[in-house]
Amino acid sequence: MERRQRLSRSRDFEAVYRQGRSVSNRSLTLHWFVRDPDGAGEPRLGLAIPRAVGPAVTRNRLKRQLRAVWDELATEVPAGRDYVVAARPGLAEAAESRGHQWLVDQVREVIGKVHG
Repeated sequence: MERRQRLSRSRDFEAVYRQGRSVSNRSLTLHWFVRDPDGAGEPRLGLAIPRAVGPAVTRNRLKRQLRAVWDELATEVPAGRDYVVAARPGLAEAAESRGHQWLVDQVREVIGKVHG
């Protein structure tokens, strides 16, 4: 995932939270906001991994895993939108024990709720 495809400024996150919508499952919440109604522009991703998920090493590992999953699912994500994936406590342990494909399925499930 390239840097221009990431949300990094707090005002971008706030726009997604305030003006967007959200869906969730047991382990993730996906917030999204239509940035460009024409569908132009690449989708951008922000990650919100709270301290309740674990120490910094665990949170950073989870961020890397979620970015890799997002890259895999890039063709399933509509353009012109900003997304924030928020992890819930317990996600890191579940991803570690159940594996990469489980994490892909979790992200695919919340994306499917948005666009299904």
